[in-house]
Amino acid sequence: MSYLKTKLSLSLAFFLLLTSNLTAQTKTIIDALGQPFSLKASPQRIISLAPNITEILFALDLGPKIVAVTRYCDYPPQALRKEKIGGMIDPNLEKIKALNPDLIIGFRGNPLKMLERIKSLNLPLFVLEMGNELESVFQIIKKIGIITYKEEKAAALIQKMRNKYQKIKQNLQYIQHWPKVFFSLHGFGLWTCGRHSFLDTLLREAKGINIAGRINRKWLVFNREQLIHENPEIIIIVSKSPKQFAQAKEWITNEKSFHRVRAVVSHHLYYLDENMATRPGPRLIDALQELARLLHPQFFENCYSK
Repeated sequence: MSYLKTKLSLSLAFFLLLTSNLTAQTKTIIDALGQPFSLKASPQRIISLAPNITEILFALDLGPKIVAVTRYCDYPPQALRKEKIGGMIDPNLEKIKALNPDLIIGFRGNPLKMLERIKSLNLPLFVLEMGNELESVFQIIKKIGIITYKEEKAAALIQKMRNKYQKIKQNLQYIQHWPKVFFSLHGFGLWTCGRHSFLDTLLREAKGINIAGRINRKWLVFNREQLIHENPEIIIIVSKSPKQFAQAKEWITNEKSFHRVRAVVSHHLYYLDENMATRPGPRLIDALQELARLLHPQFFENCYSK
């Protein structure tokens, strides 16, 4: 009888171990479209539908498993060598299907009809909600870590970003004067950002005031007369390269109507890397540090973003 009990106990233990392993290998998570997404194993063929997603995947050491990205995915440099499936709003669905992915990661910024079309092809799509706060970036990284079986790596990356974020906040804790700032996007004209953008969030975190921050939009063309009236102390030119920054700076400083704007008079026109500052990914905290340094250089003398 004792032998039989022992045999039954061992059989039960083996069954529980087997089922627990199978359960551990299956993960189900709800995406931003409210759809359940399940994976039974770590994905081996991943397609990214956005630059920030691509950056996160590489930061989680998943570069070798990425089979394709969009034409806008240019960081890190290895992303340039990946197969291209088109843009974020016009990907080639036939090419995506032919690549036989076991995970496609998109976001709510991709056209809904396009995402629904991918789902209708029975392709493994997981959709993220980007949000516009720093906390949402941590959540994006966490979810990507879950669906790619890189939870520990994601947790370590998030902690590293949080630690840097806390140091920035400590440096800014005694700031009393919040300078008025105008963000100049895309080089020429007065294209800027309103309240619901990551740039506006970064500026508030860096203790600056976005003169367009009261406007309930992400992106807009600012009124020339309003810019002169608001009279910003600093103009941040968000550009893709130092060359584009120099061209935009020249345009602003040569505009006669801006000659009395405080930022122009004091030569406080600064460069901020567009990709780093507008992509909700691992480099966003670096962008925050750089922005804080530009606004409050006396508190960041020994801080340099990479």
